[in-house]
Amino acid sequence: MYAIIKTGGKQYKVSEGDVITVEKLGVEAGSSYTFNEVLAVSKDDDVKFGAPVVEGASVNASIIGDGKAKKVIVYKYKPKKGFHKKKGHRQPFTKLKIEKINF
Repeated sequence: MYAIIKTGGKQYKVSEGDVITVEKLGVEAGSSYTFNEVLAVSKDDDVKFGAPVVEGASVNASIIGDGKAKKVIVYKYKPKKGFHKKKGHRQPFTKLKIEKINF
C-alpha cells in the first residue's frame, strides 16, 4: 500500500513506516501531522487517482524533528573583470515518519 502526497511544492511516494524529509513544516517534534493533499492511493492492485486530489484520503505522520541539509555553495564569477561572489545556503527540512494511510 502506498500513496502519493503533495507538500512544499513537491510530490512524495510514501508507504506506512517510511521516514522521509520534506520542506520545513513548522510543527513541533513529537506531534502528529495530517496530509490532506493525496494525489493517488494504491492498495494491492487497486489504484485511485484524484482530480486533483483523492476525496476522503489522508496520510497521518509523526514529526521526528527538524534539521538543515548540507551546505550548497553558489559561486558567481566573471572572467577578466575581477568579479567573484561566494554564497552558501542550508535548506531547512522536517523529518517525519508515515504512520497510516487512510482512504
